[in-house]
Amino acid sequence: MAKLSKKQKSLSIDAEKLHGIAEAIDLAKQNATSKFDETIEVSLNLGVDPRHADQMVRGVVNLPAGTGKTVRVGVFARGAKADEARAAGADVVGAEDLMETVQGGTIDFDRCIATPDMMGVVGRLGKVLGPKGLMPNPKLGTVTMNVAQAVKDAKSGQVEYRVEKAGIIHSGIGKASFSAEDLRRNFDALVDAVVRAKPSGAKGKYVKKVAISSTMGPGIKVDTAEVAGA
Repeated sequence: MAKLSKKQKSLSIDAEKLHGIAEAIDLAKQNATSKFDETIEVSLNLGVDPRHADQMVRGVVNLPAGTGKTVRVGVFARGAKADEARAAGADVVGAEDLMETVQGGTIDFDRCIATPDMMGVVGRLGKVLGPKGLMPNPKLGTVTMNVAQAVKDAKSGQVEYRVEKAGIIHSGIGKASFSAEDLRRNFDALVDAVVRAKPSGAKGKYVKKVAISSTMGPGIKVDTAEVAGA
């Protein structure tokens, strides 16, 4: 059995008890006692094997209450589309010049968007952007001619989720300073998106386990009977 830290020992959380969603959110907020505004995170253990292409779970979801984070958006575009991106609030906009900046080791953005005609340029950055999860993807709405809307979505609370090798999705749903009601709205939006993204190759129970925690707090198990689509 793993040893508990002093902080974990001081928190009255039964590691095996299943909690209702509202109770789990309240406990996560109560245990976010660090000096900074901790992120409230959700872990979803899915009944999929992402090594198989037909069991990959990936997508984006707009959290209705936002993320509480400032997201820097980079856009690869030229001409009028570059102007649209800047007007929409993009932090970094460019074409070959931006490619050279990224190749030089400077990545001043958390989300990357590109117009379709720029993918020949962006493709050269696959080895740099790919491992960081920043490569634009049409399935995620980050390769698009509607760059203004894509920038606004990224800025307003859109998050990307992707199942890891172990079949788990980790995603933040807001900050500990958020109200319990806003965290619940974001939780429901995330779970609904993941359930709707259930791949055809998934067999048996899809949402196997759910846990909620703060950045520095312990995981609080959620009763999947309360989780829609579980």
